[in-house]
Amino acid sequence: MTVVAPRLTLERSLLKEFDLIIALDEVGRGALAGPVAVGATVMDAAGARRRVPDGLRDSKLITEKRRPAMADRARGWVSHSGVGWATAAEIDEVGITRALGLAASRAVQAVVDDGVSLERTLVILDGNHDYVSRVHPAPLRVRPVVKADRDCASVSAASVIAKVARDTLMASLHPEHPAYQWDRNKGYASPEHRQAIRDLGLSPLHRSSWAIADAPTLF
Repeated sequence: MTVVAPRLTLERSLLKEFDLIIALDEVGRGALAGPVAVGATVMDAAGARRRVPDGLRDSKLITEKRRPAMADRARGWVSHSGVGWATAAEIDEVGITRALGLAASRAVQAVVDDGVSLERTLVILDGNHDYVSRVHPAPLRVRPVVKADRDCASVSAASVIAKVARDTLMASLHPEHPAYQWDRNKGYASPEHRQAIRDLGLSPLHRSSWAIADAPTLF
């Protein structure tokens, strides 16, 4: 199957109406352990005329070995970028959808703190649900776009940046909890991870509200 490279068609169209686009994408929604992360990239009309970096794709379509270099290129390609987080404890407390909103709001705030204005700015995010505007303290214009991580280059860039940041974090947590092999599975439900949960139970970084240990169908 041929993988179509993401383009800037939508971004260029939207930038006729808005001064800036903040593109968002999440990673870690389906993991059993660790935080959820949302990447943010910022695109203006001048940036949208630049060539999309060769090889840029949704992070799921880039090999783990190639992702760090692509994340570096993505950060250099956009005018601003950032990552927002919501912890496993927050996921347990407020649920995954609200936690995604918290992480997305923090990603938006990260680029705002770096000097990005929300005036005449549109937020686009992958999916069909706006999970950020009700959480963010300032008003946001938000447009969900189905398959944006595949089709919109600014969202693909946010996806790769967030994926590398989260993978790096999970690998750094491995020495504290080596039995779960987070350096390899990044908190997702690999057979080794499932077996370690059965043998040892849940760590403080697992999403305990998901009843992971008692619901094999979640694996």
